[in-house]
Amino acid sequence: MISVKYYLDKPGKNDLSPIHLVIREKDIQIKIATGEKTDKSTWDDKNFHVLPANANHKVVNKFLGFLKDQVKNFVENPANVPLTSKKLKDYIQSLVSTRKENIETSLVHDNSAYFEGKKAVTFIDLFAGAGGFSEGFLQAEEGNSYYDFLLASDINENCELTHLARYNYQLGLDMEFLKQDITEPDFLDNLIQKVNGKNVDVVCGGPPCQSFSLAGKRKKFDKKDDLFSHYLKVIRQLRPKYFVMENVKGILTKEGGKIKDMILAEIRSIIDLEEFHQFISFVTQLKKQVKGNDFVLDCYLLRLQFETGTESEIEGLRDKYILNLENKFKVLTPKFTDYKTSKTDIHINSIRHGFNLLKRSKELAYIRKKVINEKAFCDVHNDLFSDAFDDFLTSIEAGSIIEQISNAFHNLKPGVEYKEEVNAVIKALEIYAYTFDECVNGLRPFAEKAKNLDKFDEILAQIRLYKIEEPFVALASDYGVPQNRERVLFIGCRKDQEMVRVIPASVTGQEKVTVFEALHDLDFIDNDQEKLDYEKIDKKSKYNGSSAKYNQLLKKRAIDGTIITKGLTYAEWSQKGRLNGRFKHLKNPFYVRDFEELETPGAYKVAPLLNHKTSKQNEDVIQRLKIILEQGDYTDSRLKLEEMGLESDKRNYNVLRADGQSPTVLTIPDDYIHFANPRALTVREMARLQSFDDSFVFQGKRSTGGNKRKTEVPQYTLVGNAVPPLMARAVAVELLKNIH
Repeated sequence: MISVKYYLDKPGKNDLSPIHLVIREKDIQIKIATGEKTDKSTWDDKNFHVLPANANHKVVNKFLGFLKDQVKNFVENPANVPLTSKKLKDYIQSLVSTRKENIETSLVHDNSAYFEGKKAVTFIDLFAGAGGFSEGFLQAEEGNSYYDFLLASDINENCELTHLARYNYQLGLDMEFLKQDITEPDFLDNLIQKVNGKNVDVVCGGPPCQSFSLAGKRKKFDKKDDLFSHYLKVIRQLRPKYFVMENVKGILTKEGGKIKDMILAEIRSIIDLEEFHQFISFVTQLKKQVKGNDFVLDCYLLRLQFETGTESEIEGLRDKYILNLENKFKVLTPKFTDYKTSKTDIHINSIRHGFNLLKRSKELAYIRKKVINEKAFCDVHNDLFSDAFDDFLTSIEAGSIIEQISNAFHNLKPGVEYKEEVNAVIKALEIYAYTFDECVNGLRPFAEKAKNLDKFDEILAQIRLYKIEEPFVALASDYGVPQNRERVLFIGCRKDQEMVRVIPASVTGQEKVTVFEALHDLDFIDNDQEKLDYEKIDKKSKYNGSSAKYNQLLKKRAIDGTIITKGLTYAEWSQKGRLNGRFKHLKNPFYVRDFEELETPGAYKVAPLLNHKTSKQNEDVIQRLKIILEQGDYTDSRLKLEEMGLESDKRNYNVLRADGQSPTVLTIPDDYIHFANPRALTVREMARLQSFDDSFVFQGKRSTGGNKRKTEVPQYTLVGNAVPPLMARAVAVELLKNIH
């Protein structure tokens, strides 16, 4: 039985006594200075902890408890080598020294020498999640250009915690984080305030759209469906040189491709405000050239002003637009009916009340957002409530209100002599809801009638701020990621920048990184264990007759996965890190549970390897996974599982192939079975499959379940929802090659 105790050494000049750790066993006797000190009066020498009279007692006691646990864990779960005093002492000493280094390293690091003579390209990361885009962009350099990280934003607290721990506390950047819902009215104002007048060259981000996923359940009025439009509001405001919007592949086929076309139309509708006056002048001239269309063209001119205003200005312009239609209707009403009837007629009332609803668009948008959020929180879909909710949400959309007003006009059955005036009002209502692109399509026949199409197209080319063709489907494994994860990239290129259509692959089909390359060096952990340091693996004994075949899978590579003679293996890159030596004073990897620990020096768990912990699985689960692993496929193993009484209601298990790439890494670890062991993956192993460096630590809770999944983003979710950093790096490098 090993003995782990603490004692106080003689006090120093400041009357504080160093706390020492003493370990005794039959063949082991070790004494190690913990780096912590306390006054003798605040030390409990029976229970070996610091008393509350020491203001820092919680932090010190937590660290002492951590060291004691690690001693026991090291002894009870030894690596595949004999346990010696030296090995145990070196291990505990490394935990002490790495923690001390972190405490002594300043929060903001001066890396100016590294950037001397180099050009900074600024970027922000929206819907940042764990930071896959952030990490990939910081890895990217091209020529003398590198990326300067200004800001990240996400709605979730653990995303903020993980970002601040990585980029502010570990790497020493002064990056800002905005934890706010992008749909809130003051989001843009707060974003601009945090950017603090700096130009933003690139905006990246993936508006979360689970309802677009081919693998998930499609939901009408999912609260995530319209977040891309708010993303584009940021683009309109910041006018970056490039922006990248990432999404799931299902977005290309959603509603027969209409969603994709709508996104492209919205991107092409972003205008250059400095040149927009040309278009307004052209439309004004059309009134003189195409007679008899003044009212409709005036409506177009008023609608086009929506493109130039702030949120509050646009609200006023919308009111002005509807007031114009109301006045037109007041003139028309006596031509349809007498005064008394006009007060009770359902169709006339529908028109009047419809105008009132359109004037309350801001309030209705707020209601819509709240109802959608409640619908999602209560999981209202595929039930007896969902249709009623969706019908209500549809009814308060501007398009539905306009449709009802138009129907009411038609039901009034105006005489032939008033038909043209009525049609003009209905057309004006349609124009009110047009996108900029729809305005352009509506104005084109007028330009053609005026025989001025060439000028029309010439002006359009000048006022469209962004160029974009079709979205690009990127396969993560093409960029050195050991995973067949497909993602769609919308790459918007400002008109003064070079067009970027695709992101060239960095590896060929035969060069792709395998699961074995990614995970083999972490395969020293068993059921219900946590490992905080790397251990040497004897592949020959571990993999029996397969070791020679597995060894052939190991390749020397460049950072991007390219096979080269004098490179590192994928696992070695993961251990070393892919930040190019940019951060000379980065802190050692550390883990914190919450913001209180993050803001308390010394409260961190500091270790060479973190997030490498397995779940505690019972014997039935282990046996089930073993059978599936032996069969190589869940479907093929169902009969045998049933015979042994080990069947499961679980929809699927993915057995990882050592010599191939993993399927798309999602957020539930139990979906995957390790290629050589009957167990699920650790957070660190999933992070390896995503191409995160080992020094990137996922903070906060490890996992969650039930209704908490709706509000919490634990480590496994952070990993599964992330953009693979190496894929993000490839995007970032391609932009650097073209930006000017």
